[in-house]
Formats: sequence, C-alpha cells, structure tokens
Amino acid sequence: MNESAVRAACTIVSPNYLSFARVLATSYMAQHPAHRFFVLIVADISVAEGYVFACDGAVYTAVMLEEIGLADLRCVAMKYDILELNTNVKPTFMQYLLKRYELGSLVYLDPDIFVYSPLTPVFEALDASASAVLTPHITMPYNDDKEPSEQDILYNGTYNLGFVAVRACAEGLRLLRWWESRCLTLGFSEGRTGLFVDQKWMNLATGLFGDVHILRHPGCNMAYWNLHERGLVAHEGTYLVDSGRAELQNLCFFHFSGVVVSDAALLSKHTNRFALADRPDLTEIFAFYKAAVLEKQSNQLEGTPYGFDRFSDKTAVTRLARRIYAQHQGRWAGEDPFDSRGNFAEFAGRLRLVAGKIEPPKATWREFNATDGRVKMVHRLLKAALRVLGPNRYELLMRYLSHISVLRHQSVFLDDKQ
Repeated sequence: MNESAVRAACTIVSPNYLSFARVLATSYMAQHPAHRFFVLIVADISVAEGYVFACDGAVYTAVMLEEIGLADLRCVAMKYDILELNTNVKPTFMQYLLKRYELGSLVYLDPDIFVYSPLTPVFEALDASASAVLTPHITMPYNDDKEPSEQDILYNGTYNLGFVAVRACAEGLRLLRWWESRCLTLGFSEGRTGLFVDQKWMNLATGLFGDVHILRHPGCNMAYWNLHERGLVAHEGTYLVDSGRAELQNLCFFHFSGVVVSDAALLSKHTNRFALADRPDLTEIFAFYKAAVLEKQSNQLEGTPYGFDRFSDKTAVTRLARRIYAQHQGRWAGEDPFDSRGNFAEFAGRLRLVAGKIEPPKATWREFNATDGRVKMVHRLLKAALRVLGPNRYELLMRYLSHISVLRHQSVFLDDKQ
C-alpha cells in the first residue's frame, strides 16, 4: 500500500458545529488530495434520525457516534456535557479509524482549524518513528499580565489537544488505549480536581510512552495562545510564520479557537492579549475564515438536535444531574439514563436536580458580582465562622467547602441508603 493511502485526518463535532468541520475538511483535502478525511457526528441518532451529514461531495466521510464501538454510549453521554463528550470520545474514534480503514497514521484536528499548507512537519516526525506528535501551547514565556497567563496554561494543560497525530505502531496504540480509559472515566472539565477533559492527561504522555514527539514548528497550531511569539507574513498566495528565532516557516494550520464568526472585529473570546485591530498581519486570514464558515452554514444541518441534553420528555439535563449520575452510576446500571420514565429521571426530579424544559444557562466568572447582596451575606457568614472557629478550624472548613464545591461530591446531601 502506498504512503498516501494509509494517511488520514479527522475531526469531531456535534451538529451545531458542522459548518466548521466542512471548512476544515475542505482545507485539509485541498492540501492532501490523496488522503481521506473523517468527521465524527456526536448526537443522539434516535433524535437525529433522517438527517444526512455527508455533504460537500466526497470531501469527507461522516461517521455517527454509534458506529465507533463505544461501550455504554448512553451512560457516557449522560455523564458528560457536550464539550466533554466531544473531546473524550477522541481516542475511541481514532482507534476505530486506524483499525477500520487500516491506516498507517492519523491526524486529529479541532473543527475550528484551517489548513494552509501540507502538514509536512507532522508526517516527517511520524516517518522518523514518532509514535505520536503533540504541540505545546507556548514555546516562549509570557511577560505581561494578560490572558491567557502561564498559570492558565498550567490549568488547561501543556499541550493543545486541538491537534494530535498518532502512528499505528505498538506504542501509539498503547497510548490511545491508556488515553481512552482516562477520558471515559475521568474526562471532566473540573479544574478544582486538576482535570480538563481529554487534554490534561497528555501532560503525562511524554513520560509514560516512548517516541512521543514534541513539535515546536511555529506553523503548526498557531493560535491566540502563542501569538506573542509568532507573526504572519503573506507570501505568494500563502503565509509564512515569523517566530523571530529562525528563518520564516510555512503556516501549516491556524487554530481559530474562540472565534465568533459573526463578529468581524473579534480575534478570540478567550484572550485579551491581542485584538484584530492590534494584529494587521492576521486581518486577512480571519476575514477569509469567518466568511468561509458563514458560507458553509446550513440551518437544516446545524439545527439538528444534539439529543444528549434532554430526557425523553424534553426535560433539560443539568450539569449537577450529570455529576451525580457520574458519581453513582452503578445505582442505575442496565437502564437508559435518558428515559424520562426510568429510575434516574425519577430520582433527578425528586431531588430537584433538574428544573424543567428550559436549557440551563452556563455560569461563568464573568457573571460573578462581588457587590451582590447575597455575596456580601456569604462574606459576613465567613467572617463569623472565623471568629467562632479560629484560624486552624476555619482552614479545615475551607478545605471541606473546596471538596464539596466539586459537583461530583455533592452526594453528601443525598439519601445514600441505596
């Protein structure tokens, strides 16, 4: 089998992100016409039945979540929210593709990536016997007080798992099996316990597995987190990356993480280090990318229900309900947790873990108001606790509160007789 026949790339989306996947697949295949591209659709097939996800001719092959052999799929889907599920099925999907299509190597790319030139540095590393290839978030320190900070990188993980490449060798497959077991058991977005979906686990990969290559090529995985060390130079219809440390390198792929395609001025909602107005070198690629995604949008496709966000009677599943389920999953073994007539739905309703059919808003620190009267009341109670308990017992109280602030640990309030 020739070299190109055993290489492929893939991404993972729920229906609401299909336009991004279509743009990515088209850009990858334009640079690697002899490869294949696969898109995993993460949605409840019983809800999404009848929708056709394979479009754009033969640019990509659509794969439904039910096809990849995930054990206890509906239990995993209840345990994790949409972000967690999309990221944590990554190693399972990659193993499926490697085996099903007899691939020699496989590249995963996040859907909000655009490929500008062949991924030659990646395949050169794999051809030189790398079992896997990772890219670090940063290769130069930050020297300001902007976001993200180095502490944010520590929080989220050394390597950005919007990209990973694996070779179908014994060590590469061993890495995928280990990664899969961690993702399916502890793939929570849960900073208080040191977890961040599939990404944080890869901090350990270089120590646990042989021949994991750390790719520092400035043209691979350029994104908002490394813009302090990289600039773009337009050159003969393509782009070169200026890292200030070596000769200009081809831009292989840019990761538009945090992009808002309807906002022409926004670089990324995850950073305040740069705005597009500060980076004229990026203006052209952002304008082109946003227009490309908008052009590919389809109300029919992207309006497809995700499905795993509701019980069968359309009651919205809350994060608290998911976390309690994850911690006590054995109670409801053997039943569909999404069945509104089932024991888990009855349990969640009785304990008021759910609150009707309106989708719960996602709370963030940006919405926190330190001057809110309720917050001030909490502060007064804490001051009173310090006076009553003294500093040593107060510290113990804070440790306890830190423990139960993790939603999976809220079972302390539940009737646990079962």
